[in-house]
Amino acid sequence: MQSFRTELENNIVEQDIIDLEKKIALFKGGNIDEEKFRSLRLARGIYGQRQPGVQMIRIKLPYGRVSSDQLRRICKVSDEYSTGRLHITTRQDIQIHYVSLDRTPELWAELERDDVTIREACGNTVRNVTASETAGIDANEPFDVTPYADAVFKYFLRNPVSQEMGRKFKISFSSSDEDTGLSYLHDLGFIPKVKVINGVEVRGFKVMLGGGLGSQPRHADVFSEFVEADQIIPFAEAVIRIFDRHGERAKRMKARMKFLIKDIGLEAFLELVENEKKALPFKSYPIDHESYDAAQKLPDAPAAVVEEELGLDFEHFKLTNILPQKQKGFVSVGVRVPLGDFYTDQARKLADLVEKYASAEVRFTLRQNFLIRDVREDLVPYFYKELKEIGLAAAGYNTLGDITACPGTDTCNLGIASSTGIAAELEKVILAEYPQYLKNQDLVIKISGCMNACGQHNMAHIGFQGMSMKAGKVVIPALQVLLGGGNMGDGNGRFADKVTKIPSKRGPQALRILLDDFEANANGQDFLSYYDEKGQIYFYELLKELGDASTVTPADYVDWGNTEEYKIAVGVGECAGVVLDLVATLLLEAKEKIDIAQKCLEEGRWSDSIYHHYAGLINAAKAILLSESVSTNSYANIIKQFDEVFVESGKINLGGTFAEKIYQINQNEPTEEFANAYGNQALEIYGLLKSYREEEVTA
Repeated sequence: MQSFRTELENNIVEQDIIDLEKKIALFKGGNIDEEKFRSLRLARGIYGQRQPGVQMIRIKLPYGRVSSDQLRRICKVSDEYSTGRLHITTRQDIQIHYVSLDRTPELWAELERDDVTIREACGNTVRNVTASETAGIDANEPFDVTPYADAVFKYFLRNPVSQEMGRKFKISFSSSDEDTGLSYLHDLGFIPKVKVINGVEVRGFKVMLGGGLGSQPRHADVFSEFVEADQIIPFAEAVIRIFDRHGERAKRMKARMKFLIKDIGLEAFLELVENEKKALPFKSYPIDHESYDAAQKLPDAPAAVVEEELGLDFEHFKLTNILPQKQKGFVSVGVRVPLGDFYTDQARKLADLVEKYASAEVRFTLRQNFLIRDVREDLVPYFYKELKEIGLAAAGYNTLGDITACPGTDTCNLGIASSTGIAAELEKVILAEYPQYLKNQDLVIKISGCMNACGQHNMAHIGFQGMSMKAGKVVIPALQVLLGGGNMGDGNGRFADKVTKIPSKRGPQALRILLDDFEANANGQDFLSYYDEKGQIYFYELLKELGDASTVTPADYVDWGNTEEYKIAVGVGECAGVVLDLVATLLLEAKEKIDIAQKCLEEGRWSDSIYHHYAGLINAAKAILLSESVSTNSYANIIKQFDEVFVESGKINLGGTFAEKIYQINQNEPTEEFANAYGNQALEIYGLLKSYREEEVTA
């Protein structure tokens, strides 16, 4: 691997990229454990693919916003380092595939030239902060949540409290009570509210806590109906600190925050959060929305006349793809992107189009589409014509025919069955046989290739989850059919019921049966009311014949989009791997954290210094416990076990318990005096632990 030099103005970003290059070299030289290196690269947006030797790069785009310049930069990077295909995710990121690991540092440096990052797009970190794509233009919004989502993203990027949690952490902002940001299935979800206090309108948020999807979905709890806006970042930090300290780290499938809350109870969790507040660097964190609001200007686009007749397709497009805005005389154009995939030749023309005739940005959506905002009403025909020329003028934005699907077995290590293949087939069925549903925005289909629910299948009206099933002695690709999920608004949602399992090739017929029965028997009800009236068993009986494994044919042996017979090939999950740590690697990392902490001290960053010292000592203690074959499952458990094994036995004398020393972090305010004292103590304890380890090795 050849070294390269960055020339970025941001020294922190530049050092990040140089560090990544060094770690890749150490890994290739056999000096970093493979599993530990995985954790490091994931936190930098570098994700292993199903195909060996190449990486998927996840590009982090807070609240889905990308400017024209940023989109051009992403295109340049995709063409040079990847395949030219851009994939929109259900978290408003962009993914590119088939990237060489050696080239990831220079790829990252290229992106950062236009302030685009891959930092913390994957791994056990605060993932991309999502938001309603209509934030700022929604006629029903109390205020624009964009500056609040942006502030939260910036606050936690590179924040020491969220670098190595037990699992990923997801945050969303909705623009209004419609809750299109899906707050109820996030670790933290924020819905904007306005409250009159002492005769003054005060901005704040309804706060949802502890939601999540996956194999065991959990509906978020309501923490508060109203938290003032200056308190959302302090509250979020306190929550993340508690999750970081007490969250599970050994059992990956039980490591999300929802399981911690379930295990100890909401009341106990919130008591820990309350007790953590003294340690926070900010008791109040006002967010400057005024500057952002003042900077918002509607575009003064030139006129553009369309001479030719646009026909019925344009009328259909206007019906489903044009959204009203609260700004008079302007609309938004919803662009449907089948399976979330589009290409750099399309994206470059799109960047030019919105730069000249709209607001010079697009916002990617949770349903893998994008929204062009601030389009003057008279320009709608021109936008349709231009989008049609680049193959992006399909009608049916956010309708039943606009199916959400994760990449599945195309590229993901965890994919069990083809989610994109079945999605494409279902879209064909709807287009050819049920065209009326291309105008129906009240029914949602979502598909995931495995139980991890990246396609959000278990919150849809109709969901499909990729799996396998036995048919005699043969294992064939299958789909679990789920029904009855949905977003009810204002933090309320429902998760779909598992109805039955069918061979994957019978997915289109299952959809036909469901839609035919809905049309025949709903009697004007919406789908959820119809589902509730009929009940889960009714739909099991309706689809039971399709699940009969004794009637499979050789065609059922081959998954959608494939030509060879199905084989289960599930790799190691990279969504947020809990990894096997070696003693030497942990001690090295502990020293690195303490070195960073000392640098933070020099720069006057007292809170960051304290947390880095804390994390360094935890790593060192874990290393020493590992040397004695003592297993641990959380930071709090490490502290407890260390005292039991080493301090109480007299093996290591700290002049007190490890817990007494370490937990000073949440008993003191992060002042300069405490930061220095805590740092000196950390250096002393690290020295004792390092000496103990050296003596054990040489004994």
